[in-house]
Amino acid sequence: MAAGNATSVIAARSLVKTYVVGDYQVKALRGVNLDVPSGEFLAVTGPSGSGKSTFMHIVGCLDRPTSGQYFLDGQDVSRMSKNELAAVRNKKIGFVFQGFNLLSRTSALDNVELPLLYGGSTLKTSERHKLAKDMLAAVGLGDRFSHHPNQLSGGQQQRVAIARALVNNPSILLADEPTGNLDSRTSIDVMGLFQRLNIERGITVVLITHEHDIAEYGTRIVSFRDGVVVTDRPVTSRRTAADELANLPDTAEAV
Repeated sequence: MAAGNATSVIAARSLVKTYVVGDYQVKALRGVNLDVPSGEFLAVTGPSGSGKSTFMHIVGCLDRPTSGQYFLDGQDVSRMSKNELAAVRNKKIGFVFQGFNLLSRTSALDNVELPLLYGGSTLKTSERHKLAKDMLAAVGLGDRFSHHPNQLSGGQQQRVAIARALVNNPSILLADEPTGNLDSRTSIDVMGLFQRLNIERGITVVLITHEHDIAEYGTRIVSFRDGVVVTDRPVTSRRTAADELANLPDTAEAV
């Protein structure tokens, strides 16, 4: 079976995922075929139970399909062992979640360094510190190195999470409802950051969201329903953070 287009960083071929719940089988994915070119900003939408989160777990090497194939950078990872999947995850994929998932008693700097420690990095302590500081500065938190999560706003915590996702220099950034816990102004600011990472660094972004306005920050929108792709379209009028912030009332909460 072909690995997809030469420029596809993600290629799904007839992906099926079936969960066994008691005496029942639940088909979360029912033969999904999808290509994501390198450097694309893909938004994946759909109602609860549509299969979008299951698709993200497979794309993020957090789970394996029941049948079908998944190619990441041309490599079939759909039958890899858990250890092999963990190695691919650490090298190629950064994750950003709705709940931030920061260690509460740990500084922003130490939170960002965690993937380097868990991934078996050979960097010296001073080199890890510098890399983590560079990532925090890149997301606008150059003056918050020593702050703990409870000393940061929701938007700042999400920025720390994004810096942590970037510290291993991944080629793919997976964001699962990253604005779900944020106010309107902060959501726009975070989406603007994703756009800059996509445009300036060429990072492939896969965004899972149920919010149609958030999906329109991407370049392409794919909608799932009942485990299959029902629509796949380019974004013809892309939202930008600058335009959206200009249209917000002055009373909207700042980051």
